Amino acid sequence: MRLDVNLLDYALIAIYFATVLGIGFAARKAITTRDDFFLAGRGLPAWVTGLAFVSANLGAIEILGMAANGAQYGAMTVHYYWVGAIPAMVFLGVVMMPFYYRSRVRSVPEFLRRRFNPSTQLLNALTFATAQILIAGVNLYALALVMEALLGWPLPVSVVVSALIVLAYITLGGLSGAIYNEVLQFFVILAGLIPLTVLGLIKVGGLGGLADRVRQSALGEGGLHTWSHTASDNPMAAHWIGIVFGLGFVLSFGYWTTNFAEVQRALSARNTNAARLTPIVAAYPKIFIPLITVIPGLIALVLFSDLGGKHDYNDAIPLLMADLLPNGVLGVAVTGLLASFMAGMAANISGFNTVFTNDLWGAHIAKDRDDAYYVRVGRIATVAGVLLGVGTAFIAAGYSNIMEYLQALFSFFNAPLFATFLLGLFWKRMTPWAGFWGLLAGTLAAFASYILYKTGVLDFGTELNASFWGAGTAFVVDLLVSAVVTLVTTPKPAEELRGLVYGLTVDLEDDTLSGDERWYRSPLILGIGALILAAAMYGVII
Repeated sequence: MRLDVNLLDYALIAIYFATVLGIGFAARKAITTRDDFFLAGRGLPAWVTGLAFVSANLGAIEILGMAANGAQYGAMTVHYYWVGAIPAMVFLGVVMMPFYYRSRVRSVPEFLRRRFNPSTQLLNALTFATAQILIAGVNLYALALVMEALLGWPLPVSVVVSALIVLAYITLGGLSGAIYNEVLQFFVILAGLIPLTVLGLIKVGGLGGLADRVRQSALGEGGLHTWSHTASDNPMAAHWIGIVFGLGFVLSFGYWTTNFAEVQRALSARNTNAARLTPIVAAYPKIFIPLITVIPGLIALVLFSDLGGKHDYNDAIPLLMADLLPNGVLGVAVTGLLASFMAGMAANISGFNTVFTNDLWGAHIAKDRDDAYYVRVGRIATVAGVLLGVGTAFIAAGYSNIMEYLQALFSFFNAPLFATFLLGLFWKRMTPWAGFWGLLAGTLAAFASYILYKTGVLDFGTELNASFWGAGTAFVVDLLVSAVVTLVTTPKPAEELRGLVYGLTVDLEDDTLSGDERWYRSPLILGIGALILAAAMYGVII
């Protein structure tokens, strides 16, 4: 797979690195307070936070992992976007962001402390911090895999160089540095992947030629459909119930509405309306991302007969780059992969340093210090997070499809958290200890389901289907335990829940800005438009 990289390609990569570091240095000048470092001063417009929102998710995991899924499971991979992302992103913007933003919390665990108790905050902070380090490790492994295979860089070199770049611009510029770089990275990623997709389609004879060759592959006809084979055999071995409930509801809503690495971008918006628009602005490009991730995976499947054998499914994008791209374009594509890695890892590390500083260190160890102290702790946590991410990169090396590993992590940590949030937002009777025990029980249930699958006690067919059912199990167990504990413990007084529970409002200063009343700034109207567009996309491949 070694690429024929020349001086032009390396020059493009060097220019990108220099630009990223320059943004970090520029953002440093704006940091004077705790909110400046962790929440970009809450002053960014919706288009910036929206692009950062989608870019933070469009990491190396997304690109390599979804292409791997496309090669292994076919067109059904688009469920991760049109069912597994868009409805939840719209729900976050329309329903949940007002609670997050207007409560003035700095993180999701802090919201849980105010809604429930410090024990629930601590539990979620620990699980979230662990998840972010593990996912940062996946990003590091994905990048090292590509750089070693394509450029000949030794694995330790590619890991260390890239980790140092991310470390520099987050340590210097905090969340502002991360967000402005993520906006740049979004366009760099597109510039790298669009030519790869176009050249790949030309080589296989367009969409029609691709479809014909997929029918002749190991996937067969089922590799070209999304819903029509979900009541019988299909490449993912998934039933439509698992897709709708496990992926479309539990995993999707659990990730997009409670994952602080994403929510943090919306919390940095300049007012409530901009915060609500952030995930909805992000939803529109998200609808079309399968065109540059899933389709290349299918192209790789039909071009490389040893994919899934000699080569892991994770190698789909690198193989295409080695086969299709000329110099210059090749440099842009490699830079796009670097950008995707940095966007993903920056989201992980900025989320980790915020939760560690505010919800672990600041809430339980060193309370009531000045802002300068917490900014220093945040920078130290950034260094520690990057180092720990390097250590966990080797866990991901044990998976031939890193997206399967990632979905397992989401079923452990995000699915039960969504159940706790859903009950806590809409059931004011839910008690503080119900939040804690429900979250703990749901997390343990997800682990138990996965262990039973790995030991052969339960047969879910594939790793991804096991994650769907594990997430559903965690969700149901969390709900049941929360309901039982609520019946035998004491709820908080209604006054303490104002602004944290649906129906219990709090009088806050109106932060509406000029122009927010226009239809194209309406979260509801734009959210409905995104849902209609996502549903329409299914009409192409039923």
